[in-house]
Amino acid sequence: MSGPVVDYRTPIGRARGLGSAKSGTAHFWRQRVTAVFLGLLTPWLIGLLLAVAGSDLAHIQAAIAKPWNAIMLALFTLCLFSHARLGLQVVIEDYIHQRALEIALQLFVTLACALGAVAALFAIGRIALTA
Repeated sequence: MSGPVVDYRTPIGRARGLGSAKSGTAHFWRQRVTAVFLGLLTPWLIGLLLAVAGSDLAHIQAAIAKPWNAIMLALFTLCLFSHARLGLQVVIEDYIHQRALEIALQLFVTLACALGAVAALFAIGRIALTA
């Protein structure tokens, strides 16, 4: 024989029929993992920028064209845009309370981050493959 079913939702949650979106933990971990990668890759990027500071365009292109640098720069780009999208998503969810505007902003942020990542990866690939 089983006991009574306990409903742990708040009264407003029961009234609205709202509950957990079931994705908070995954979102939390994705943001933390991208932050750790960015924390590890930022010193490398600063070192690369200092190494090419004051150099001519050909030297900078040659530095980016090295496979290790191109891969690290692509990884930094992917982590950066992913982390930015996750952070902006939380800000929009917390501070925008009109549903239509929230959806429009979420779509805009997702498209802007995707477009930025694709453009950056295209530029890195073009430099790496043509230098």
